[in-house]
Amino acid sequence: MTEPDFDVLIVGAGISGISMAAHLGMICPDASYALFERRQAIGGTWDLFRYPGVRSDSDMHTLGFSFAPWRDENAIADGPAILAYLEQVAEERGIIDNIYFDREVLSADWDAAKALWRVTARLGDGRTQVVTCRWLYFASGYYDYDNPHDAELPDLGAFGGTVAHPQFWPDDLDYAGKRVVVIGSGATAVTLVPAMAQTAKHVTMLQRTPTWMAAGPRRDRIGKLFERVLPERWAYWLTRQKNIALRTYFFRLSRRDPGKLAGMLRDMLKKQLGPAYDPKHFEPPYNPWQQRLCLVPDGDLFATVKSGKADVVTDTVSGFDAGGVKLTSGAYLPADVVVTATGLRLVLAGKVAVSMGGQPVDFTQTYFYRGTMFSNVPNLSVVFGYLNASWTLRADNNARFAAEAVAHMRRTGTSAATPELLPEDEPPAVEPFDYTSGYLQRARPLMPKNAAELPWRLNHDYYEDARDFRSRPVSDGILRFTNPDRPEEPAA
Repeated sequence: MTEPDFDVLIVGAGISGISMAAHLGMICPDASYALFERRQAIGGTWDLFRYPGVRSDSDMHTLGFSFAPWRDENAIADGPAILAYLEQVAEERGIIDNIYFDREVLSADWDAAKALWRVTARLGDGRTQVVTCRWLYFASGYYDYDNPHDAELPDLGAFGGTVAHPQFWPDDLDYAGKRVVVIGSGATAVTLVPAMAQTAKHVTMLQRTPTWMAAGPRRDRIGKLFERVLPERWAYWLTRQKNIALRTYFFRLSRRDPGKLAGMLRDMLKKQLGPAYDPKHFEPPYNPWQQRLCLVPDGDLFATVKSGKADVVTDTVSGFDAGGVKLTSGAYLPADVVVTATGLRLVLAGKVAVSMGGQPVDFTQTYFYRGTMFSNVPNLSVVFGYLNASWTLRADNNARFAAEAVAHMRRTGTSAATPELLPEDEPPAVEPFDYTSGYLQRARPLMPKNAAELPWRLNHDYYEDARDFRSRPVSDGILRFTNPDRPEEPAA
């Protein structure tokens, strides 16, 4: 058996990468691993996005790791607090010593004769480096960090003020006392508006379509009660379970009785906004959770609108001129700063060119296996977070599974783990997303196939996944452990 440079190579040092490294340390501590991070710091999304007010839209008892309690006062945390948490976990578990910065993974080719991945990375100085690994773990998220979605706003170049995109926020952008138009209505826009309104002259959130929103407290009062009467780990676990159950209940209600949930949200919006409530701006033409529900911590957006520091306009852009934004309705929004919070682009496997024996892997012709691997592709897994729950819930499940698979390979002396699916056994493919969000629909042509049932699907039911990972062993008869580098030896 050819020994690789690393047993596991983790691409990305954000939440998913740190989770995988931590699970390896807990489950398979004798395995060697490295994290290749293209940036110069850990954190992924939480290091990249630096726009005003950047924060989680999930509670930190579920966005935090299962194995590392969240200790901050706020359950809905800002970016710097989340980044500090990730740095602390990486330091405490010795993960930081295994991170190689300024390494952008460009390609990975599976060498069956040696049962390893040959990975090419570009270093910060432009040189390339080739390393080998037994298992390749994509913890690079699903955003295109280089190219946000281009909404192709007409005549944007005619605008005479400053244009900023949240993904590349300028460090020196001064918007104090200025008129700001934020184009978009998703989580980023909902965060930006109250944050910028603190110093801007006025902020307008310009949306093509409203988004369902729900106010929620920054501090988890019940969680704090648990902390006063229970040991820390028990309190964290109980708060985590409470929040998973609560979100699951509302998501399932959206599928079972969408009208009831819409009514609950509508009543909450009317209470929060008072006379400022207008269904044109706050009632979407779709059911709750057909697109991601926006969390408004402590109702800060609603308070900002009521104060008059911000407003919401529902219209479309017809063009720009030197002084502002022209709308299709004929209205005009004067502006000094335009923020294009128009969405993200999704990618699979971090845009890395993946091949097997020199032949490119077409992921669209594979099936998801247990939401983390792909049919007939050995020793490779990804993290594609839940669309209706915290990203880390999936990241922790996937990391535990991959670490257990690596441990099984080491115990059995095998070198490859492949989810085997013969063409005649392929289940009928179904739509991978039960959502209408633009960024998901744009990503549809990139996605692998999805079956109606496990294990050949990217599931969006945390409870079902958790049961599956608990009850089904890694060696389930579908994930085949073999020795392609030693064909004379039987499979495990």
